[in-house]
Amino acid sequence: MSKKGYTAPFVIWIIAGTIIPILTIAYYGITDRNGAFTFENITAMFNSQHLEALGMSLLLSVVSTLVCLVLAFPMALILRESRFGKQGFMIFVFILPMWMNFLLRTMAWQVLLERQGVINSVLASIGLNRQEMMGTPGAVVLGMVYDFLPFMVLPIYNVVSKIDNRLIEAAYDLGAGKFYVFRRVIFPLSIPGIASGVTMVFIPALTTFVISNMLGGGKVNLIGNIIEQEFTVNSNWYLGSGLSLVMMVFIIVSMLIVQKFGDGEEDHLL
Repeated sequence: MSKKGYTAPFVIWIIAGTIIPILTIAYYGITDRNGAFTFENITAMFNSQHLEALGMSLLLSVVSTLVCLVLAFPMALILRESRFGKQGFMIFVFILPMWMNFLLRTMAWQVLLERQGVINSVLASIGLNRQEMMGTPGAVVLGMVYDFLPFMVLPIYNVVSKIDNRLIEAAYDLGAGKFYVFRRVIFPLSIPGIASGVTMVFIPALTTFVISNMLGGGKVNLIGNIIEQEFTVNSNWYLGSGLSLVMMVFIIVSMLIVQKFGDGEEDHLL
């Protein structure tokens, strides 16, 4: 069999799993129930309800991405500095929750955050008032950070673990302090991992609807929830597809921006 023959399954998979679904969404997105061509499904994104949901989605996804980055970078550096055997164990412990079903992990936070949940029970036991944590943007961000944090840590760790120690030692030998070494050596060399991690966190956070459904309690309405409702509740594939096309544009633009930023930093280092 020729080399081209080995690529046939991959090509078939791409066509069946990517191209055909995208073309189907595009067809529904630019037609109405009568099959007539229209842009109404796409321009519907600009009505007040959809714009509000889109703005909330962008806000929460940016916040969750930044929180993941702030938490992930020190964790990646700690993993880098740990001994090899301990390093493998720490990575194993860190990714262990990912082996659990996504819905079960999110449901666990419901148990923790609800009015009679574990956290409020602890607060009550020490004489503090119970807090309304469910149904708030903070609860949704917490769920996003918990579910997507590994996707930020692993790319950054993969990059920082390959930084040549001789570069860091040379910087110290030339009189640089720890902060200067971090700012001028470690952080710039980590940009490709950061760019990858930001992409892997921001995109699912922007399009999620399960986390906001379960932890938002119907009070935090994201654009992913509206699209999901159009498909499953209202059976309006046309409007749902039109909104999905707009979201695809947001995703592509965000990926290009992050990729351009990463490439720019690499060129600067060269």
